[in-house]
Amino acid sequence: MIIFLYGEDTFRSRQKLKELKDKFLREIDPQGTSLAVLEGEKVNLDKLNQAIGSVSLLSKKRMVVIENLFARKDDEIFSQFYTYLTSKNEKTDDNIIIVWDEIGSASKGLTKGRGVLFKFLAQSKYAQEFKPLSNLELLNWLKKEVEMRKAQISHEAANTLVSLVGNDLWALNNDLDKLVNYKAGQQLHLSGEARVNKIETSDVRELVSGSIDENIFALTDAISNRNKNLVVKLFQEQIEAGSTGDYLLNMILRQFKILLQVRQALDSGSNARNIASTLKLHPFVVQKAVTQVRNFNLTNLKSIFDRLVKMDYEMKTGKTDVLLALNMLIVKL
Repeated sequence: MIIFLYGEDTFRSRQKLKELKDKFLREIDPQGTSLAVLEGEKVNLDKLNQAIGSVSLLSKKRMVVIENLFARKDDEIFSQFYTYLTSKNEKTDDNIIIVWDEIGSASKGLTKGRGVLFKFLAQSKYAQEFKPLSNLELLNWLKKEVEMRKAQISHEAANTLVSLVGNDLWALNNDLDKLVNYKAGQQLHLSGEARVNKIETSDVRELVSGSIDENIFALTDAISNRNKNLVVKLFQEQIEAGSTGDYLLNMILRQFKILLQVRQALDSGSNARNIASTLKLHPFVVQKAVTQVRNFNLTNLKSIFDRLVKMDYEMKTGKTDVLLALNMLIVKL
């Protein structure tokens, strides 16, 4: 079985990947000896064959996850993988191969090898694309997440939260946790019960308004100025304020992606107004980015962005600690 999880909404695709891995471990491989995760930038057919062919006494079926394969620079590997995957007989092969990637169907300029493999995977039976949610879809997602936390949120508060944060589910999820914990703590203080009162607009404005972008801008500035002590200080302050490490790293990654896009647009002769329209970003965010990119050339931005992508992968696969990864990033700047 070949499963392709892809798209720009990495929060939901990561959730789906976790769901599939958890189900496999729960129902087929409780010992965890038949599950392998391979880094797409380093994987080759030998490593894939080794991961699939490894014999386990406790499980006949194996699950192999390949992450960020389309980030590979060499095009030949895609032709090799296409030949390998199309030759598999799903009727006789019980193994599960999951390809997880941030690439979306709207991606342009794919090389021939990438394009052929992407088309094959995207048209496969178990392909699922995770596109950014629309405003209405965001509100429905938010409502379900609040219910899962056994909490409530007013319609106005939900709209306010979405308007402030946008369709970044990593940020929304983090802010929901902060809001629910805040209301639970508030109720515990007042009545001794840990239940959560309804989240109101005033709560959202108190805990969310203006905090996300300014904190990330400050962290980005500190990174661009190679101020290691300030990066660690700002990062620790956000952790102590309730933000998670993966959320902060994801937001820094998002900001550098914006900086990279803005730098490319400016180098092509575009202005801030056109950039905001093209990238569908708030003019304020673009103006801030225009100011920040003065500290970077395009090559430098691409280098930092590639390192952040690698850090994000290593952190989510348990290969590194966030603070350690950030320290290494500063050292290499």
